[in-house]
Amino acid sequence: MANFSRDDEAMLQAMLRQLFQSVKEKITGAPSLECAEEILLHLEETDENFHNYEFVKYLRQYICNTLGSMIEEEMEKCTSDQNQGEESGYDTVVQHVTKKTQESKEYKEMMHSLKNIMIVVVESMINKFEEDELRIQERQKKLQKEKSSSYCTDNCSDSDSSFNQSYKFCQGKIQLILDQLDPGQPKEVRYEALQTLCSAPPSDVLNCENWTTLCEKLTVSLADPDPVFSDRILKFYAQTFTLSPLHMTKEIYASLAKHLELYFLSRENHVPTLSAGVDVTNPHVIRLLKKVRLLNEYQKEVPSFWIRHPEKYMEEIVESTLSLLSVKHDQSHLVSRKILDPIYFLALVDAKAVWFKKWMHAYYSRTILLRLLEKKYKSLITTAVQQCVQYFELCETVKADEILRQSKHYGNKQKNFYYSGQDLQYIYFIHSLCLLGRLLFYTQGRKLFPIKLKNKKDSVSLTDLLVLFTQLIYYSPSCPKTTSAAHSENYSPASMVTEVLRILCDQKECAIECLYNNTVIEALLQPIHNLMKGTEAASHCSETALIHIADILARIASVEEGLILLLYGENVNSSEEENPTGAHVIAQFSKKLLDEDSPIFSGSEMLPVVKGAFISVCRQIYGTCEGLQVLIPYSLHESVAKAWKKTCLLSERIPTPVEGSDSVSSVSQESQNIMAWEENLLDDLLNFAATPKGLLLLQKTGAINECVTLMFNRYAKKLQISRHKKFGYGVVVAQVASTAAGAIALQNSGFISALITELWANLECGRDDVRVTHPRSTPVDPIDRSCQKPFLVLVNLLSYPAVYELVGNQELPNKAEYSLREVPTCLTDIIDRLIILNSEAKIRSLFNYEQSHIFGLRLLSVICCNLDTLLLLEAQYQVSEMLLNAQEENTLETSENCRDFIIDGLSVERNHVLVRINLIGGPLERILPPRVLEKGDDPYPWPMFSSYPLPNCYLSEVTRNVDTKHALVELLEKFVFHLSEASSECYFPSVEYTATDANVKSESLSSVQQLGIKMAVRYGTSLNLLKDDAENHLSWVLKHCERFLKQQQAPIKSSLLCLQESYAGHDWFVSSLFMIMLGDKEKTFKFLQQFSRLLTSAFLWLPRLHISRYLPVDIVESGIHPVYFCSTHYIEMLLKAEVPLVFSAFHMSGFAPSQICLQWVTQCFWNYLDWIEICHYIATCVFLGPDYQVYICIAIFKHLQQDILQHTQTQDLQVFLKEEALHGFRVSDYFEYMEILEQNYRPALLRDMQNIRVQST
Repeated sequence: MANFSRDDEAMLQAMLRQLFQSVKEKITGAPSLECAEEILLHLEETDENFHNYEFVKYLRQYICNTLGSMIEEEMEKCTSDQNQGEESGYDTVVQHVTKKTQESKEYKEMMHSLKNIMIVVVESMINKFEEDELRIQERQKKLQKEKSSSYCTDNCSDSDSSFNQSYKFCQGKIQLILDQLDPGQPKEVRYEALQTLCSAPPSDVLNCENWTTLCEKLTVSLADPDPVFSDRILKFYAQTFTLSPLHMTKEIYASLAKHLELYFLSRENHVPTLSAGVDVTNPHVIRLLKKVRLLNEYQKEVPSFWIRHPEKYMEEIVESTLSLLSVKHDQSHLVSRKILDPIYFLALVDAKAVWFKKWMHAYYSRTILLRLLEKKYKSLITTAVQQCVQYFELCETVKADEILRQSKHYGNKQKNFYYSGQDLQYIYFIHSLCLLGRLLFYTQGRKLFPIKLKNKKDSVSLTDLLVLFTQLIYYSPSCPKTTSAAHSENYSPASMVTEVLRILCDQKECAIECLYNNTVIEALLQPIHNLMKGTEAASHCSETALIHIADILARIASVEEGLILLLYGENVNSSEEENPTGAHVIAQFSKKLLDEDSPIFSGSEMLPVVKGAFISVCRQIYGTCEGLQVLIPYSLHESVAKAWKKTCLLSERIPTPVEGSDSVSSVSQESQNIMAWEENLLDDLLNFAATPKGLLLLQKTGAINECVTLMFNRYAKKLQISRHKKFGYGVVVAQVASTAAGAIALQNSGFISALITELWANLECGRDDVRVTHPRSTPVDPIDRSCQKPFLVLVNLLSYPAVYELVGNQELPNKAEYSLREVPTCLTDIIDRLIILNSEAKIRSLFNYEQSHIFGLRLLSVICCNLDTLLLLEAQYQVSEMLLNAQEENTLETSENCRDFIIDGLSVERNHVLVRINLIGGPLERILPPRVLEKGDDPYPWPMFSSYPLPNCYLSEVTRNVDTKHALVELLEKFVFHLSEASSECYFPSVEYTATDANVKSESLSSVQQLGIKMAVRYGTSLNLLKDDAENHLSWVLKHCERFLKQQQAPIKSSLLCLQESYAGHDWFVSSLFMIMLGDKEKTFKFLQQFSRLLTSAFLWLPRLHISRYLPVDIVESGIHPVYFCSTHYIEMLLKAEVPLVFSAFHMSGFAPSQICLQWVTQCFWNYLDWIEICHYIATCVFLGPDYQVYICIAIFKHLQQDILQHTQTQDLQVFLKEEALHGFRVSDYFEYMEILEQNYRPALLRDMQNIRVQST
């Protein structure tokens, strides 16, 4: 303080003025002093210029000069303590230093000094402010005297200008105003008193002792016939509502509501009748509407702050409102001469009942509102229901064109100043509809039903009300197409009802209670029944009404409970022929519309929109496995494809518009409509790909390339896959990529190229918009977060059918030099640039060599979990050799004959991959080295290697029981022999096989099969099941099997690589059976010949039906195996019903259960189950039936439920399922569960499996 000069004081004053000037708007906008203080206290959080204020800079420098050295000393002490072994984080150090500083003597002295300085500065500023104010007041007095001397009158009040000169409104002033507001006073005196009142601070007025008396006086004055006086009182009310706290404004609100209540109850006032209508130019109506409008504006604003006040305040507001709205006049006279109630005027200013919506939103207010409605004001709900019933009866009896004026008139209300009785009834109906819709949204609101109506025998239940709403959609008139879209959408009855039903649909609990029952669904479907039967009632249903109905049905079908109701109805056991369910009716109607075999709306411009709306409903149904099963008989995929092809032809015939011609706009509009319809139909077809069987149907249409191209275009534009879908394109991509034709379509669409380009940009290039001054941080995770999503999409994409089509017979570029700007565009490029880095040129071409190569090795590890993919990459690119060479090069010579491996991220990753791809076994049969280093002296105790064989430490000691195997062999042989001898048990005909060893000796197996033989024999030898000469015997079996199956194949021409030769992968089932038979080749082949006649062989032995003549031609041409379109289809269907959390987890992860199940089943669970469990899997399916293949997969998912949910959260579900073995799963543990599944699902499942030979799909 000793060094604080006048200049310092002036400088600080200038700094404070700058600060206050900058935050002036924030402070003046605060409702109270406490709020202003809060704003200043949190200014650093809300003001981006906070640290640029000179006053803040001054404070910072002041603190630094005073406490800087002490803080540095404390920091040094903490640092030295850390070095001595006391571990503490950064936050702990900061807390410690802060505490020490605040407790120090220097800090207290600084605060005392700073406080004294600021007191001097602030007092000086206040004094200067008061001097300025006095100067301004003196100037105002002088001006006022000059004005009064020039315009002096005798009736001027003594308090004319004194009010504005005082800071506090004195009690005497209130009493004076009360006297002046007396109706007996002259008009000028009352005007002046009211003007004075409006000019005063509302808080001062409301805090006066006479406030209650003043409030009563104002309430009486509201009824003054003078419009100017009434307007001034309303102005005071509005000002009070805006500036005063709730405990004051609620009294004003209550007085306004009470005034209106008395106004409507008095017969002396000019309240219009229903027959006379409302003329909004009438002065009495204008004043009344102003009061109701002010009331309504406060109703809509008050919910935002009443939670901060006692409940009794809110209850007073709610009760005064309900009391006003419950006012009813004597109903003994005719309805046409009925005096309008307050609710009509509230509906005029708030047609959609926004006030009620806001009051119902929060539990705090909703509880009180519903309690009062139930106990005292239920008549308000009753009249709302009554109004809806009356409007519906009017729609039924009066011609549509006579009612249509209502919606048109209200839609164009800004051009009209008169509302007829019908208009008012319609507006009240809209208000009632919105009020009831919001009421039904909440559980306690629904408990107010049923409602008893006057002149009605039965009460109106929830279901009755919903049926009424539904009927209003198609019985009430729609706005004409010429009406503007906004008005048609906002106020036509059908649109309003649809909006209410949409809100109910979006709340699951509400939808289940209100909408999901047969009665409501039948009401929704009634116009469809009428149209299909051609009844007279059909003519009353417009295209717009059908579109609204389809919208509601689509929302119902998008929720599981609603979908089940549409598929099976409430009575699942009822016969479809007697009472077809909603799904059947919708499918029949949609097919009629698409096939155009019905005169419904023929030639209408809205017909394509109606078609699209109902196909959208079907799409919600056939996008699920259970829904598709129900809709298959209608062949909707064929109808949609036919309509799409027809639309394509139409788009080609559209003439090119000629410049200057009048037809340019019409041609352009027609072209846009056709293109939109064409895209919509393609989108409908694309949604078939959401399920395995649906994907087969899509491929049959021949439109898969166009559909996938559409999907890629939408994906590139980041558009939503569907209006009602909760997740994106991941599941569809996974499904499509599980088939050969789908993989080719993804490649042709540009999807794969775009994905790889995006991946490369994240992996190697970085983002263009990142400034060079902020280099990217070194990634901590093996796969950087920016690359995680492309990595998972690639994992989804690279199923074996996809890899074989995209990589089969493709050589790697292996260029001598790679440009740094050369970006990979296909899968072969990714393998060449990220996985098989066998040259210096490839390594030098990478900016982030280690990160990129680890990414490639991680990808290799995942895709090679599919043994067929591993064999293909090994056969074509010798992956193992490349990895071993890389390990060899990554060594350090320590002595003449000793070299140690360098342990780094790449060598550890390569070691893991080498063990994974060279060692076969289940969870207990092999040990995979970890990918992370351990703490301690030996961070990586696992031995690395650069040549075979693998170190023994990776081989697990497994207990083997060969005796059991002999028993299993004998049982299998007898069982299959018995079934194959019974013609009733044989699914395939007997085939005479005459080939000898000499015939097959000259034949050669594919390189994939040959490598598979070595792998199988290596596995069998490790289990002590096979001998050293087993390779030749297994080769003999495979050659005979190939010759045997060729006799049953049909010649086919196809561009698909997998259909041009023999079976693309290795025959894992034959290899498994060969091991079960302990390497006996004759016994194995004999068993296979007998087994091939059974239905089970079609699902266990995948090569059995490769281009088989027993399958329909279109299925053979699709390249899709029955295991995919039948087994995995039912796996997804049962998974949704039996383990719904796991099914949801797959969808959230963007992965399809069908893809991983196809991988498991194709390779007979090799690497996923131990050998004994593989035997149990095969034996179970052979003995109990092929449907047990499905049940076992469901049991596995049930077993993995917790792991799946956990990895869904960590966003690596695909990687987990493909890489991890099925730890702890035993087939025998789930027999009871599988028996329950058999009882519930076997009839339908076996029927579908038996139908694979029939053109049923």
